[in-house]
Amino acid sequence: MSPYCSKRISGTSLITLYVYALFPKAPKRLSPLKKVKIAFFAEILIEDFDGASRTMFQLIRRIPKDTFEFLFFCGVGPDSIEGFECVKIPAFTIPVNKTYKMAVPWFSGGRMRKKLSRFQADVVHIATPSMLGEFALKYANRQQIPVLSIYHTHFISYIDYYLKSSPRLAAWLRSVVARSQKSFYNRCDRIYVPSEEMRAALLSWQVNAHRLQLWQRGIDTKLFAPEKRDLHVVQQLTGNTRPVILFASRLVWEKNLETLCSIYQLSQERQLPYNFLVVGDGVARETCQRRMPNAIFTGTVDHTRLSVLYASSDIFLFPSISESYGNVVLEAMASGLPCVLADGGGSRNFIQQGINGFLCKPNQADDYLGRITMLLQDETLHRQFVVEGLRYSRTFSWEDLAATYFSDLAQMAATKNAPALKTP
Repeated sequence: MSPYCSKRISGTSLITLYVYALFPKAPKRLSPLKKVKIAFFAEILIEDFDGASRTMFQLIRRIPKDTFEFLFFCGVGPDSIEGFECVKIPAFTIPVNKTYKMAVPWFSGGRMRKKLSRFQADVVHIATPSMLGEFALKYANRQQIPVLSIYHTHFISYIDYYLKSSPRLAAWLRSVVARSQKSFYNRCDRIYVPSEEMRAALLSWQVNAHRLQLWQRGIDTKLFAPEKRDLHVVQQLTGNTRPVILFASRLVWEKNLETLCSIYQLSQERQLPYNFLVVGDGVARETCQRRMPNAIFTGTVDHTRLSVLYASSDIFLFPSISESYGNVVLEAMASGLPCVLADGGGSRNFIQQGINGFLCKPNQADDYLGRITMLLQDETLHRQFVVEGLRYSRTFSWEDLAATYFSDLAQMAATKNAPALKTP
């Protein structure tokens, strides 16, 4: 975190310090400085839609309004966010995932450019390398406006799930996506990556290393905490006192739901006395319910109820290998819930094998089930995972991450506006 991010420094002073640090010969009387203006582009701006949206709103809710002014553009969202205008762009539903919509800026290009021209952004924030993101990137590059992006979603990992019957087509499409991501991100000035795993992925696509900055995620340890444990809540759902194996995520196939179903089916064949609790909703729910007939499906729940379900379960099971980060894993750890995960994707970086969790061979149901059984039979190991998970999760702070984000925006804006500064 930058030394200019102390809570004792006002937003205006923060920018002034950056200007003076970068340009020591700048005139000392710059007051009043104009607010830093951020044009923010995202497909969907609904706070609890998914992990990416929750991350964005952790920043949006912390905007220092005395220092920053935002203008939002999105395909799906409200008319205003935190008092700032939100410009809606026509969007269409994605055929392979009907829960998502993608903005189509080409029908609103003139209106968007007029808004941007009046706004005079200092920095452009782009959430996704989509059509909307490409529009924003081209505009920013032409206007020589610095661009910041956060790598939220590891889209390339979805290809194998949706094209598993066409391996040659999948291989070709992976190469196309990798080239596209390289082109997009090498035109951004700063890219926040959530894990070393994702940093390595972008480097493998030849994204320039100097553009990449590790920026993980925070956790609300007041919301997600062991104190939320309430066995009555889960026993009402299950109708018994057997151990509860919890899975929480959107129910889409790229979350490796095939393996989740296989783990459940193997436990049934072995007549293991476990409850499977599946929290979330999505296009795969109906099929999963058919293949897991004795599991409990809650549908989507709010964070207050989710925190109780985490704290009241016995094991968190997460076989997804498509995560860029894996917010749910950190939430489970903060709730005192031991984790059994796939050894793949960004969420694997949370785990020290056998210390604060288990990593399993991604598609082998027997490996997951063996680790689950071991944990449920070994109270000492179970307790160790709880203690170590709590210790690890408490090192992640949204306040620190937001301070880094806003100080980086201020620095980028100061750099962009530097030529306008004149010495006396």
